[in-house]
Amino acid sequence: MSRKYKFHNKEGLYFISFATVYWIDVFVREKYLSILAESIIYCRKQKGMEVYAYCFMPNHVHLIFRAGKCDPSGLIRDFKSYTSKKVMKAIEENPQESRKEWLLWMMEKAGKKNSNITKRQFWQQHNKPIELWTDKVIQQKIDYIHNNPVESGFVIDAVDYKYSSARNYQEDHTVLKIDSEGFLLGLQI
Repeated sequence: MSRKYKFHNKEGLYFISFATVYWIDVFVREKYLSILAESIIYCRKQKGMEVYAYCFMPNHVHLIFRAGKCDPSGLIRDFKSYTSKKVMKAIEENPQESRKEWLLWMMEKAGKKNSNITKRQFWQQHNKPIELWTDKVIQQKIDYIHNNPVESGFVIDAVDYKYSSARNYQEDHTVLKIDSEGFLLGLQI
């Protein structure tokens, strides 16, 4: 992993993206998306995670966050570990999951390629965190996150995508609350 893709500043604000193995479209069911949302809520309450922007796409997640307890690497590691176990269990137990065997087979296939995995791998291992340090870069990343569903053709207007903080920026906090109080490096969000 390149040095530029590590959490160097433990108290920094980061843009991060992580994807499912083989870019599998897993997050196409409400049940699986709600696991991500519940995990973010838990991390905000119990681990001090601050979330300033997010978007859950069918095969990847984007976040702008800060680790309140100064361990961004550990926070993301725990988040990914927990969500992978919960989503895989939800897939296994979902009688309506028409792709169950294929999904689990693909995750087993990925797990066999990784000596750190005992059975199945859900998330790709790299995260590519990028520390955000200026208002301009922060705004660029927020715009990128919010426009992801538009660019993918899922919606015409970013606020129409349910699992995106674009809704929060329009005062709609029905899915997740974000940390938007005050200023973030001078940028009011």
